[in-house]
Amino acid sequence: MSRRIQYSNNGAAKVIVVIADIAALILSLWILFALLDANRANDLVSAVHAASLWLAGWSHDLFTMDAEWLRTVLNYGLPALLYVFVGHLLAARIRRV
Repeated sequence: MSRRIQYSNNGAAKVIVVIADIAALILSLWILFALLDANRANDLVSAVHAASLWLAGWSHDLFTMDAEWLRTVLNYGLPALLYVFVGHLLAARIRRV
Protein backbone atom coordinates (compact mmCIF):
# COMPACT_ATOMS: atom_id res chain seq x y z
CA MET A 1 0.00 0.00 0.00
CA SER A 2 1.41 3.38 -0.91
CA ARG A 3 2.03 5.99 1.76
CA ARG A 4 -0.47 8.43 0.20
CA ILE A 5 -3.34 5.93 0.44
CA GLN A 6 -2.36 5.00 3.99
CA TYR A 7 -2.32 8.64 5.10
CA SER A 8 -5.63 9.41 3.38
CA ASN A 9 -7.23 6.49 5.22
CA ASN A 10 -5.94 7.84 8.51
CA GLY A 11 -7.24 11.29 7.58
CA ALA A 12 -10.69 9.93 6.79
CA ALA A 13 -10.68 8.01 10.07
CA LYS A 14 -9.73 11.16 11.97
CA VAL A 15 -12.56 13.11 10.33
CA ILE A 16 -15.08 10.43 11.29
CA VAL A 17 -13.83 10.36 14.89
CA VAL A 18 -13.96 14.16 15.16
CA ILE A 19 -17.50 14.33 13.77
CA ALA A 20 -18.70 11.57 16.11
CA ASP A 21 -17.04 13.22 19.10
CA ILE A 22 -18.51 16.64 18.27
CA ALA A 23 -21.99 15.10 17.97
CA ALA A 24 -21.54 13.42 21.36
CA LEU A 25 -20.25 16.67 22.85
CA ILE A 26 -23.30 18.60 21.65
CA LEU A 27 -25.65 15.98 23.09
CA SER A 28 -23.72 15.92 26.36
CA LEU A 29 -23.86 19.70 26.58
CA TRP A 30 -27.62 19.61 26.17
CA ILE A 31 -27.91 17.00 28.93
CA LEU A 32 -25.82 19.23 31.18
CA PHE A 33 -27.85 22.34 30.28
CA ALA A 34 -31.14 20.51 30.88
CA LEU A 35 -30.03 19.06 34.21
CA LEU A 36 -28.78 22.46 35.40
CA ASP A 37 -31.97 24.14 34.16
CA ALA A 38 -30.13 26.57 31.87
CA ASN A 39 -31.91 29.61 30.49
CA ARG A 40 -33.40 28.44 27.18
CA ALA A 41 -33.67 32.02 25.94
CA ASN A 42 -29.86 32.19 25.85
CA ASP A 43 -28.48 31.91 22.32
CA LEU A 44 -25.90 29.23 23.17
CA VAL A 45 -28.40 27.08 25.04
CA SER A 46 -30.93 27.52 22.24
CA ALA A 47 -28.39 26.54 19.56
CA VAL A 48 -27.22 23.48 21.50
CA HIS A 49 -30.84 22.45 22.06
CA ALA A 50 -31.69 22.78 18.36
CA ALA A 51 -28.62 20.80 17.34
CA SER A 52 -29.28 18.11 19.93
CA LEU A 53 -32.89 17.77 18.78
CA TRP A 54 -31.64 17.17 15.25
CA LEU A 55 -28.90 14.74 16.33
CA ALA A 56 -31.19 12.74 18.61
CA GLY A 57 -34.29 12.96 16.44
CA TRP A 58 -34.27 9.24 15.76
CA SER A 59 -34.43 8.49 19.50
CA HIS A 60 -37.03 11.11 20.40
CA ASP A 61 -39.20 9.74 23.23
CA LEU A 62 -37.59 6.33 23.03
CA PHE A 63 -37.75 6.25 26.82
CA THR A 64 -40.79 7.70 28.60
CA MET A 65 -39.79 7.79 32.25
CA ASP A 66 -41.74 9.82 34.77
CA ALA A 67 -38.66 11.69 35.97
CA GLU A 68 -37.80 14.36 33.41
CA TRP A 69 -34.08 14.34 34.23
CA LEU A 70 -33.87 10.57 33.66
CA ARG A 71 -35.80 10.84 30.39
CA THR A 72 -33.40 13.55 29.18
CA VAL A 73 -30.32 11.55 30.15
CA LEU A 74 -31.58 8.41 28.43
CA ASN A 75 -33.03 10.00 25.29
CA TYR A 76 -29.93 12.12 24.62
CA GLY A 77 -27.28 9.97 26.30
CA LEU A 78 -27.98 6.86 24.24
CA PRO A 79 -27.44 8.65 20.91
CA ALA A 80 -24.26 10.26 22.28
CA LEU A 81 -22.87 6.86 23.24
CA LEU A 82 -23.90 5.33 19.92
CA TYR A 83 -22.30 8.15 17.92
CA VAL A 84 -19.02 7.67 19.78
CA PHE A 85 -19.13 3.88 19.53
CA VAL A 86 -20.09 3.71 15.86
CA GLY A 87 -17.77 6.58 14.87
CA HIS A 88 -14.76 5.00 16.52
CA LEU A 89 -15.67 1.57 15.17
CA LEU A 90 -15.90 2.93 11.60
CA ALA A 91 -12.61 4.77 12.04
CA ALA A 92 -10.91 1.59 13.21
CA ARG A 93 -12.25 -0.28 10.18
CA ILE A 94 -11.03 2.45 7.82
CA ARG A 95 -7.58 2.42 9.39
CA ARG A 96 -7.31 -1.32 8.72
CA VAL A 97 -8.03 -0.93 5.02
